[in-house]
Amino acid sequence: QPQLGEYLAMTHRNDQIGSNAVAVTPSDTTAVNFVSLEVGVGGDVAVQHVIGTTVVYKNRQSGSQLVSAPIVRVMSTSTTATDIVGVNP
Repeated sequence: QPQLGEYLAMTHRNDQIGSNAVAVTPSDTTAVNFVSLEVGVGGDVAVQHVIGTTVVYKNRQSGSQLVSAPIVRVMSTSTTATDIVGVNP
């Protein structure tokens, strides 16, 4: 399995910029397809990446954007941030 940095280096392309934003309800079981997240009210954001890793991004500020490897889950466990918006590819 490639490491996260290797995956980002292999897949970062301008045509992956998202254009469709949707409200996110964190869930440990619901699959999603996001290229980025926007945090409305700050806190921790736990996500699972397409390569299978789960990462908790600590202390994200209100109004910040989280751009990473493609996100397949926004986990309810360990996510304390609210008013999250996901951007689809």
